[in-house]
Amino acid sequence: MTAADPTLPLSPYREIGRAEWARLAADLDQPLSETEVVEVRGIGDRLSMTEVREVYLPLSRLLSLYATSTKRLGAATSAFLQEDDTTTPFVVGVAGSVAVGKSTIARLLRELMSRWPGTPRVELVTTDGFLYSNAELERRGLMERKGFPESYDRRALLEFLTEVKSGAAEVRAPFYSHMRYDIVPDAHVVVRRPDVVIVEGLNVLQPPPAPNDVAVSDLFDFSIFVDADTTHIEKWYVDRFLALRQGAFSNPSSYFNVFAHLTDEEAITTALGYWNEINMPNLVENVMPTKHRARLVLRKGSDHDVESVLLRKL
Repeated sequence: MTAADPTLPLSPYREIGRAEWARLAADLDQPLSETEVVEVRGIGDRLSMTEVREVYLPLSRLLSLYATSTKRLGAATSAFLQEDDTTTPFVVGVAGSVAVGKSTIARLLRELMSRWPGTPRVELVTTDGFLYSNAELERRGLMERKGFPESYDRRALLEFLTEVKSGAAEVRAPFYSHMRYDIVPDAHVVVRRPDVVIVEGLNVLQPPPAPNDVAVSDLFDFSIFVDADTTHIEKWYVDRFLALRQGAFSNPSSYFNVFAHLTDEEAITTALGYWNEINMPNLVENVMPTKHRARLVLRKGSDHDVESVLLRKL
């Protein structure tokens, strides 16, 4: 083992380049078919089989190791206390900007982690379900702030995660429809004490609003931040808007159907308006400052491929 270079700045993270990280996958079998990868890929995301094998397969293995080690520690603690094993689900938070690809990554990790022997049952919950309803956002004057921290029912999210980490047999989360752009009344995502719960959302790494409050991330066992240059994210956001205009927006039931017949120029102008007025300010003010709170950071390049991984030292 070589000594650390004293000329390098100290950091709580170890930075691992793409080539070095990819070598970790050398002895791992790829469990997903190309069809399965296509099914988890989000609109506008570029997710190749190479990227899955070289980046997300070793990441899923690392997360499974953390989860199984935590489960063993929980069992050992229960034995020491002479109690029944009360180990609760391992909770992984995935944060990052809109259009950075975090939803695709969360879905992919759900599929990959479930293939490892120690974590066969993995559930995914998005914080979109904890947005206030459109009616409530209108009442509070927050409709133009949708996605900002204040547009979420933080108390409900904390209660959900507290129940998960308390070992409740069944926990329900509200369901959000991207087609309706709203919460669906009486619809729920049901979590029944799986091995792992992945929680994906813009603001999951936000610090507590007051010093004595609990942060959502206090209930995470591991956290990931998906990082990229803001100019790249802006382009991905516009590209995704254009793709949605030809796809989901064309559905008459879609909240955004009014955008389906825009010309390319009109669609780009509209997308940039949303980006500059809502998404970019939210990214700069609220999302990006939480990056340092993550256990692991995935740094993406302009082509959506991960260029390096930052892993917090133990």
